[in-house]
Amino acid sequence: MPVRLSGQLLAETFDHLRTCGDGRRECQALWVGPWSDPECITRVAHPRHSASAVGFRLDEAWLTAFWSSLAEAGEGVRVQIHTHPGAAYHSATDDAFPILATPGFLSLVIPRFALGPVGLEKAFLARFDEDQRWREVPISDHLEIA
Repeated sequence: MPVRLSGQLLAETFDHLRTCGDGRRECQALWVGPWSDPECITRVAHPRHSASAVGFRLDEAWLTAFWSSLAEAGEGVRVQIHTHPGAAYHSATDDAFPILATPGFLSLVIPRFALGPVGLEKAFLARFDEDQRWREVPISDHLEIA
């Protein structure tokens, strides 16, 4: 089953990526949903992080508090989203440092610091497989924008 999110949440995600990255730095967002409905994305989280044109690093205190808040709310991260300065692809750094390394987890990369049109046309989606490798997967098979 594909993960579902609203067009409004997609637009909100692009807003975070654009505002934070300012067309000069990578940025990350996380799509979160309730464990009671694993295919549904209900909100976008924008992690506190430091960033450059070629990477970002999450704030450890923020991340610790975030994991606790997810547990209390009965929620989980469904998809990590981040930008690249040029074309979208899953880099060796992306492979090595995901927020989760659980089979089935999705990682979405948005090109050009998310400055293009809101949408997933030039995006790259990778899925973490049971063999502990990231593999490109068709966006339309795994993400549904309602």
